[in-house]
Amino acid sequence: MKISIESRRLHMRQINASDECFFRALHRDKRVTHLCFDTPTDAEIQHRFVQRLPPWNITASHWLCLTIVEQETGKKIGFTGFIIEDDKAEVGYLITPDCHGYGYATESLQALLTWAQSHLPDIGFEATVTDGNTQSERVLSKCGFTQIKRVPDAFRINGHWHDDVIYAR
Repeated sequence: MKISIESRRLHMRQINASDECFFRALHRDKRVTHLCFDTPTDAEIQHRFVQRLPPWNITASHWLCLTIVEQETGKKIGFTGFIIEDDKAEVGYLITPDCHGYGYATESLQALLTWAQSHLPDIGFEATVTDGNTQSERVLSKCGFTQIKRVPDAFRINGHWHDDVIYAR
């Protein structure tokens, strides 16, 4: 299944080998990861990348990972996608810092959800946000997610424990 999703300003396509340097750079940028996870090692980044490379289909057990590209410029600006477990899709996204504040996370997530609902109508969606990541919480709210749970001290980033805030749609 070749996946290509368009929105007003963005094109999203399944990750491929040409995205490796950008994937690595985004995962190493503390401005991107500081509210998501500790900066992964080179081996961890490579493992994450390789796991997302196989062609995705509805029965896949790995992430559907889409590279987000500005239509006008062809510039790669981030990644979005989901993984399905137990009839729920956990969504996620990373946007390069120079593209924060332009609505790209919201636009790409809305387009992904629209595509997913037409291909996977019986799947629910969830997202986990580290407490304090207000930008991601706003994105999720704009995309119809509501907070359903808070898990105290669920995740450790840079030596500090953080609550996870779980959203569902």
